[in-house]
Amino acid sequence: MVILPLYDKDPLERDGVPYVTYGLIAVNILVFLFERTLSPAFDDTVEASFGFFATRLADEPLGGAFPAAATLLTYMFLHVGWMHIIGNMLFLWVFGDNIEDAMGHGRFLCFYLLCGIAAALAYMLPNPHSQVLLLGASGAIAGIVAAYLMLRPCAKIEVLVVVIPLAIDAYLVLGAWIAVQVWHILMNAQDGTAWWAHGGGILAGGLLVTVMRRREVPLFQCVHPVKLIRQIAGRGRGEPG
Repeated sequence: MVILPLYDKDPLERDGVPYVTYGLIAVNILVFLFERTLSPAFDDTVEASFGFFATRLADEPLGGAFPAAATLLTYMFLHVGWMHIIGNMLFLWVFGDNIEDAMGHGRFLCFYLLCGIAAALAYMLPNPHSQVLLLGASGAIAGIVAAYLMLRPCAKIEVLVVVIPLAIDAYLVLGAWIAVQVWHILMNAQDGTAWWAHGGGILAGGLLVTVMRRREVPLFQCVHPVKLIRQIAGRGRGEPG
């Protein structure tokens, strides 16, 4: 079954523009479009140089023309195809602005990059000398999904189930998504998807959001304060609850 998030119905608490979310989407798309202008052979060279290889980090973290340690960052901005980048950027578009709102611009950028780094390191765990290339923002975005679930579990998310749009609580949609990632890790799935990276991003996002959110932002907030004030005000005017 194909389930895609379209947008969430959880308004931002502040009136600021999520510049970092928009910037990350723009950079990812621009890099992807640039890759499409390259010849297949040169594109493979770019991905091999800036993508993440577990074995290269394990053996020569600071060696080579481009240090393997630096690929912990660069791999996040490379994608292998249209479906890969569209799926990742859709998740970032839907959920990123709320996490940026809860953390602030600078901390959100650090959060995103740290989740991506944690995802790559988790990818190494089952096979530290793997020569399979890791590309894409999925691990960082998995961290955003975990943070959103911990901050806004009861927010309504409009999702496309096959071809039918439905509004579903975040804890059902995102909880199911996380459960699928964990299930594939436990089953040691070998289908070309970096499940361990997703798991590392989820774990990092869940831990980091507890210390990187603004002090006044509570965890597991099921009633948005703006919505609650409006409900109370509406009842005070005799409007139906």
